[in-house]
Amino acid sequence: MKDLIEALPIFLKYGNPASPTNCQHDELWVDVSPELVSEEDLKKLDKFFPDDDEGFSSFRSESC
Repeated sequence: MKDLIEALPIFLKYGNPASPTNCQHDELWVDVSPELVSEEDLKKLDKFFPDDDEGFSSFRSESC
């Protein structure tokens, strides 16, 4: 859970969508455009994978 808690303030710097997360097939998605995120913050988000069309995803949420 620590990875998620540390990642949320970083994501908040780049947007505050009404529905910021969703889960699909044991994958957590965060609705923040990777294009907006700085290189420094991308390094900190090492447990989340950028996808140009969908935002960021992570499999660390186990079962959604």
